[in-house]
Amino acid sequence: MNIREARPFDAPMIASVLQEAAEWLAGDGRPLWSAAEIGHESVLRDVGKGLFHIARQGEQLAGVMKFELEDAYFWPELLPGTSAFVHKLAVRRAWAKKGVSTALLSYARTRARQLGRAHLRLDCVADRQGLRNLYEGFGFALHSVVQIGGSSYARYELPTATL
Repeated sequence: MNIREARPFDAPMIASVLQEAAEWLAGDGRPLWSAAEIGHESVLRDVGKGLFHIARQGEQLAGVMKFELEDAYFWPELLPGTSAFVHKLAVRRAWAKKGVSTALLSYARTRARQLGRAHLRLDCVADRQGLRNLYEGFGFALHSVVQIGGSSYARYELPTATL
């Protein structure tokens, strides 16, 4: 699996992966991202900031994630510069359960460690047990469950020194 920072020409495919994941979740009664959040313009803007990373197997794009160095929305109490954050982790359905999520999370942990961040953190809607199992199976520990707006979010952390 080859993982790298996305380039502007990757934006349409990243948006496609995110839209595929959003449609799958919505079809299962678990809507997640709005069309504006995962549309081409939003993705292109984030790619331009160096936030998206892609996982490829050969010529096929298998998964994507957004890797950020700050997250004041979900983690307002954290000191800046202490953590890195994973958002919008999505895997093409054809690549589900083939280790793509694990590869992306491993990459994120290594990148966070290289950047001097003590923790890798992420969040998910609290009732997404399958996703929570994935994170916990990787080694993330539940930090807390917070209420933001009308939703509950499970916040997870992983020390970047964990091997």
